[in-house]
Amino acid sequence: MKIAIIGAGNLGLSIGRGLITNNSITQLYLTRRSLDSITTWTEYANTYITTDNKEAVEKSDIIILAVQPRQLTTVLTEIKDSLHENHVLISTVTGFSLSKMEKVVGPDTFLIRSMPNTAISVGKSMTCLCANKKGKERMPVAEAIFNGLGTSIVIEEQHMRAATVICASGIAFWMRLIRATTQGGVQLGFDANEAMKMSMYTAMGAASLLIETGAHPEEEIDKVTTPRGCTIEGLNEMEHQGLSSSLIQGIVASFQKINEIAQD
Repeated sequence: MKIAIIGAGNLGLSIGRGLITNNSITQLYLTRRSLDSITTWTEYANTYITTDNKEAVEKSDIIILAVQPRQLTTVLTEIKDSLHENHVLISTVTGFSLSKMEKVVGPDTFLIRSMPNTAISVGKSMTCLCANKKGKERMPVAEAIFNGLGTSIVIEEQHMRAATVICASGIAFWMRLIRATTQGGVQLGFDANEAMKMSMYTAMGAASLLIETGAHPEEEIDKVTTPRGCTIEGLNEMEHQGLSSSLIQGIVASFQKINEIAQD
């Protein structure tokens, strides 16, 4: 695949790194207004850097847009005359709708929105995808790219704001839970580093169990709760203190906020 990443910032470079690691490219172009910080990328085979977005587009088939929301209209306007009928545009820009992109480049362009999270930097992103009518024909291309950088799921565009809360904001929510269990471990007598390692890998194990077995969380909870045991005692106390309720309320609050600030 001949791919251009327009906007080689943290996210763009994380995607680029994953593409190179997975041998998913035959050619990669990275664009940035200042190239000083990405000059070493030219050491990778068939990887090029440029400040010229049009050049990158003209020499690529798949265009990944990783710029700031306020920049996207300008970038699309700049490159639209360089697009050919087979170009696929994949936007990672939060809150910028497919219809808004169509107003610039037209409805006959293959357009796909993606919503990865920061775990993309370690190849573990949960990425949500949606497309315009034309873009649905090229959805397998986007899935192949993001499945190489973690896991992807195709959803309706109307759910992209909610997906941002569950997956992107969700990283912070899970980090806070890991931090809390770490603090609990310290209170029980463990060194902070020991407690954090136990918390991290226990969280990873819990998620892996559900992924590998397809089980419901309650099934796995039942396996470790015994009558009058310490696990059920702890779980019940957490629920009395509002664990599930506070998590749900936090998710809803985030969703309400993103609806206030969304641009699409």
